[in-house]
Amino acid sequence: MNQAHVSVLSAADRAVDSIDLFGRISAGIRRLVPFDSAVWTAADPETGLITAPMLVENLGSGEGCADYWASELLEENVVPFRELTRALVPAAGLRAATGDLPARSARFRRLFAGQGIHDELRVALRIGDRPWGLVSLFRGTADFAADEVALLAELSQPLAERLRGFARPAPAPTQTDSPAPGLILFDESGAALSINEEARQHLASLPAGPSVPSKLGLGLPIWVVGAVLQAWALAAGLDHGNARLRIRNTEGRWLSCHASSLSGGDSGPGPVALIIEPATPADLAALIAEAHGLTSRELQVTQLIARGLTTAEIAGTLFLSPHTVRDHIKAVFAKVEVSSRGELVARLFTEHYWPALPEPVRVSDPGSPPAHARIARTGEGTAHTPA
Repeated sequence: MNQAHVSVLSAADRAVDSIDLFGRISAGIRRLVPFDSAVWTAADPETGLITAPMLVENLGSGEGCADYWASELLEENVVPFRELTRALVPAAGLRAATGDLPARSARFRRLFAGQGIHDELRVALRIGDRPWGLVSLFRGTADFAADEVALLAELSQPLAERLRGFARPAPAPTQTDSPAPGLILFDESGAALSINEEARQHLASLPAGPSVPSKLGLGLPIWVVGAVLQAWALAAGLDHGNARLRIRNTEGRWLSCHASSLSGGDSGPGPVALIIEPATPADLAALIAEAHGLTSRELQVTQLIARGLTTAEIAGTLFLSPHTVRDHIKAVFAKVEVSSRGELVARLFTEHYWPALPEPVRVSDPGSPPAHARIARTGEGTAHTPA
């Protein structure tokens, strides 16, 4: 690890939460890789969709975020984030990737050229192929050099690991009644048509961040808009997977946001229905497992421990040898930083809002979103927006 890495990671280690982390690494990286503006956002590792927190620097109040993500998900672009999460190198400069012909990217043609942006450096903060954060750095003059891209690529995993550390759930909030599932309907143009009262309550509980005005009398958070855009991308065959993300509200509760495209006309995107609701027990289990880096099998073992099964009983339930089960338990203890079954159950089922599940849940890999967002301008104060 060279001195450049040490300086950035040392600053990251002093962060107290995710948004503070973004601010500290932004300041550290700016000294090594100068940039004029930037967007730092967390991502849901399961789908790659943007979630909170988001830090926007020197780009106004983030009012252009919706156009940026619409281009990302619905237009032909160079080095989309979904490719960076799987690429050998998780960072790329737009000018370098296009052979100094940035107009090959719809993002540059439609957005950057008129905003005085000369080059963009993108980085997926990832662990394996699971993105925990997405970064866009912008310059008004000069290209991002190969060594600058390489530096950010080398920092991808260690920064993702620190971001994942802040995704670990806080102690369970005081239990109160949670609204039922909320529903928002969007027309083919993306305008919100109608909303139920439950959705309004859920939206009011979301952390602060960029939003899009609507005729419903409220701003729609960029994370909700991103899910709707992804639903259209899936319907058009531009991507695969699902339009789903997870986000923690200001009360500490986890919510699930899922969008689905309805049958439309012969051309263009159809209407979209978006449901926002409390996360299911399976979601909560997966969130905690992902935040601690537990594998699917380790999560199953953990759930069976919480149900009081012995090592032999766990082995019989999962068709494993007792020796293999003991290895899994040892790995779980190390990841959750406990030394006994009692500590493990207390940490995951008592300290956190994780209800006991009737059957072990499978997860594909670690991942959980952080919880709040801030808009900032370089050189201005660093006060957080209300969370």
